[in-house]
Amino acid sequence: MRNRLLVVTLLVFISLSFVVAEGSDAASPFGFKFELGLGTETLPIDPTAPADSTNQATYQKLALKPDISFGKIGVGLDVTLHFNIKPGQNGTAIEIYEPDWIPEKAGKSFFELYLPKIAYVRYGQKGENLFVKLGSFDDGTLGNGFIMGNYSNTRFLPETRIFGAALDVDGQLFDFPYVGIETFAGNLAKFDVFGTRLYVRPLAGTEMPLLKNLQIGATVAADTDPLRYASDTFKTMIGSAETVTIAGVDTKLPVLSTSLVNMAAFADLAFEPKGRWGSMVGMGGKMAGFMLYGAQIRLLGPDFIPTYFDGSYDLFRHLKYQALQQEASGSVYAGWLANLGFSLLSDAIVFQATLDGPFKAAPDTNPRITDYPHLRGVFTLAEGFLAGFSFDALYEKYYLGAPSPIGTGNFWKDLVSPENAVIGAKINYRTGPAVLSLLYNLRYDPATGNYIVTSSLMSSIQF
Repeated sequence: MRNRLLVVTLLVFISLSFVVAEGSDAASPFGFKFELGLGTETLPIDPTAPADSTNQATYQKLALKPDISFGKIGVGLDVTLHFNIKPGQNGTAIEIYEPDWIPEKAGKSFFELYLPKIAYVRYGQKGENLFVKLGSFDDGTLGNGFIMGNYSNTRFLPETRIFGAALDVDGQLFDFPYVGIETFAGNLAKFDVFGTRLYVRPLAGTEMPLLKNLQIGATVAADTDPLRYASDTFKTMIGSAETVTIAGVDTKLPVLSTSLVNMAAFADLAFEPKGRWGSMVGMGGKMAGFMLYGAQIRLLGPDFIPTYFDGSYDLFRHLKYQALQQEASGSVYAGWLANLGFSLLSDAIVFQATLDGPFKAAPDTNPRITDYPHLRGVFTLAEGFLAGFSFDALYEKYYLGAPSPIGTGNFWKDLVSPENAVIGAKINYRTGPAVLSLLYNLRYDPATGNYIVTSSLMSSIQF
């Protein structure tokens, strides 16, 4: 009966979607798109058990993704049904993947399971006077990103979608440009990773060409459950975990804004638990209309972790917490960050690579995540540039040049090794209304030394 009810509900949903689509007017600010997808996906048989190859199976996938927009407002849903058709006593039977619908089977709360079925809700874009977004994030950033930069809650896709939120309000929205606020929460159901930044423009009322845009901000970010994704063995070793709170102050000043060069200067000072501190000064922007660039010089206290909440934080958060529990040792040292890339044809092709690390020599024993360079690279090809192809790719790598058993001891060999790496790619091919999508994710689990691979292949029709 449960299976029949699900099928009927989905059919009604499809019918209503077609009615709305036919009633939308292309000349109206109202827009509607609908995607119906069929494919296969590799998922854990028991999401509450340890992740390994023996706990995975392939399921058929039916995805319903309506996307509704009205001006700057947009809402997208992602209602996905995983199932397998198996022979039964009375013919074939449909086996529904219960962790999609039953919180106890998925090891989640009701909100953790059902909130992510809303793919996103958004108003405006980051950097506008009012920006609201709920759903999936790959770019959660507060201020200059020295505390939280490019935080992502999508590292467990496709098997797990996490529902986060961001709200930015600039006082210019109310003709009061002196204050503004940025807020972010990685998971609304658990509210574990969150932060906020309050900033002021003390000289906004003056006519000084540069200084009137000067921002001075204060940021606080926290993780209330730093061992959330750690293995049971690791939790037993560490014991109970306390909330990690990081605070800091920053400044940001747009220096140039011309058709040839766009540049901003910025600085940060941040404080982590157990007296750790770090600071940086930097600059960045766009040159010649397409070249993305940035650079930072950092002065860091012993064992300070720059950009603690980074793009792969959910995968390495337990290791960062472990590093925080050790007493800081050593002396103040200098660090660096370099960023280079390009954006062509109105962001149709975007590539950006960021490499950061310390100037000091790496230790021979007791290596920590901050002792070695870290690389993050992203590449995007929008639809329409290369026939019907489009794709997004991510490569993030830690412990570059670390000695065995963490790495190979060679920077260039580690650069192409999947150990301590996060690799993700989504490739789409469109022909008419039909779209074929391949999603591939690989992540290295340093606790077990295993590679966790998830993938899905889906064909869809977009209306």
